[in-house]
Amino acid sequence: MMLPVETPSRALAVYAHPDDPEVAVGGTLARWAAAGAEVWIVVTTRGDKGSADPDVEVQDLVRRRRQESEAAAAVLGAAGHVILDHADGDLAVDDSVLRRELVRLVREKKPDVVCCPDPTAVFFGDSYVNHRDHRATGFAAVDAVAPAAGNPHYFPELAAEGLGPHVVTSLLLTGTLEPNAYVDIAGTLDRKIDALYKHRSQLADHGEGFRDFMRERAEEAGRAVGVRHAELFRRIQL
Repeated sequence: MMLPVETPSRALAVYAHPDDPEVAVGGTLARWAAAGAEVWIVVTTRGDKGSADPDVEVQDLVRRRRQESEAAAAVLGAAGHVILDHADGDLAVDDSVLRRELVRLVREKKPDVVCCPDPTAVFFGDSYVNHRDHRATGFAAVDAVAPAAGNPHYFPELAAEGLGPHVVTSLLLTGTLEPNAYVDIAGTLDRKIDALYKHRSQLADHGEGFRDFMRERAEEAGRAVGVRHAELFRRIQL
C-alpha cells in the first residue's frame, strides 16, 4: 500500500545532472515550497556531457546549464540551489569527497527529508539502464544521511567549523522499482513542466511534445495511487 507524504519543514533534493530534480521530483518540490517549506536543490555534476554535438564548447554548455538550473529552481520556488563541481559521467559509487560535500550540506540546511535517486534501481524493463551518475549520487546521498550527517565522528573537521550533527527523519528515493509512498502533484504539475522547460539545452530536440509525455507519466503514477497526478517514492523512515 502506498501512503501520502506530508509536507516537511525543510527538504534537500540531491540529483546528478542539472535537469534531474525537475524530472524526478519537480512537482513535489513545487508543492512543498508553495506550502511554506524551505526547499534546497543540490546537483552533483556540472552537466558537461549533456550534449551529443561533438562541436559544442564545453565551458559554454556548463555555463548555460548552470543558468538553466537557476531559472528552473526559481520556478519551483526553491530557497536556493547548489551545483557541485564534479565531472558529468565520472562519479564513483563510493566517493568520499562527494559524501563529505553532501554531509556538509545536510548539516548546513538541516532538512527533515532528503530526496535522491534510488541507487539500487539499475535496469528499467528491457530498454533503459539507469545512468551511473544517478546511482553514484543516490549512494552518496544515502550514505551521507545514514549515518554520516547525524554522527559526530564522521568528518569531525565539519563539527570544528560549527557544523554539528543533524539527523534526517526520512529519505525519499525516486526512480525506484519499489515505490511505497507518493505526493499528489495535481496542483503543481504545470509548474514542474515549466521548470523543466527552462532546460532548453536538453529539450531542443523534443519540442512541446515533451509536455504531453511528462503529463502522461504523472497521470500513470496518479492512477497507481488514486489521484489525478502523482510522483512516486520509496520512503525510508529513519
